[in-house]
Amino acid sequence: MNQTTLTQNRTHHPVAGIHHITAVASHPRRNIAFYTGALGLRLVKKTVNFDDPSAYHLYYGDESGAPGSIVTFFYWPDYAGKGRIGSGQTTVLSFSAPAGSLDAWALRLSAKGITTQRIQRFGEDVLSLVDPDGIPVELVAVPTDERRGWSGAEVPADMALRGLHTAVLVVRDGKPTETLLTRDMGYRVVRKEGNRTRLEAGPGGSGRLADVISDPSAPQGTGGVGTIHHIAWRVGDDDEQQTMQARLTAAGFQVSSVRDRQYFRSIYYRERGGILFEIATDTPGFAVDEDPSTLGQALKLPPQFESARAEIERALPALA
Repeated sequence: MNQTTLTQNRTHHPVAGIHHITAVASHPRRNIAFYTGALGLRLVKKTVNFDDPSAYHLYYGDESGAPGSIVTFFYWPDYAGKGRIGSGQTTVLSFSAPAGSLDAWALRLSAKGITTQRIQRFGEDVLSLVDPDGIPVELVAVPTDERRGWSGAEVPADMALRGLHTAVLVVRDGKPTETLLTRDMGYRVVRKEGNRTRLEAGPGGSGRLADVISDPSAPQGTGGVGTIHHIAWRVGDDDEQQTMQARLTAAGFQVSSVRDRQYFRSIYYRERGGILFEIATDTPGFAVDEDPSTLGQALKLPPQFESARAEIERALPALA
């Protein structure tokens, strides 16, 4: 494929990479301690689940909560049931770390009682671990990622995680998922390793990668605590989202109407392997209702819940 073809492909496919990944945790305080304390991400938004205001929905990311840096968590109590990681899911939270920082990360995490394992994949140095609910987490040493992480926490700037690295998609048959990504979402295959295919969007690089793992023997994943609920892909604005909505509908996917999530607008659909996909806009961003210097400090409620603020605040567990 020549450069002209690539340019045309990017022009006609507005998906620019990963916007955010949303997972399910059992306890917000423990989750905050891990993602802000151990990993040094910034808590950029403290709000509630749009469908259940008795549960927090917390967002972590870089200093501004830039698209591609965000992981979010719904909270289901332990009694709600543990999920099973498997086919039909995004299965890993993969973060970009500065080149040469993994030794320091291994020492830091070991000091906090977190077990890590060093592996190699696609020529990348990877530090593998799990979060308190058993969700796989990977820190990938990336020398070419120019994004800046959040260094306002105890993690120094030369170790700060810069954002999400790769979307890891596990399906029993990878072909339909790869077809969706390449034909309808503008990704292109760049490498294969065993049953794992790496694709990239736009100019490529960290935050724009997707790994499709084709595993016919994988158990069917079930939703619940310790699993990833969905992955959101990013587009620039409402017009680009409408372009994708029309394209996906024409391709035979059942695409939702646009949902206003305050900090972005979203549409949802399931790809053929069963993974819940979202297309989210970069705009308006997380500073729409908070000063950038104080992101994540105040409880922000969707407008429909504001009249019940006092009741909601009494019911939510303390996070301190």
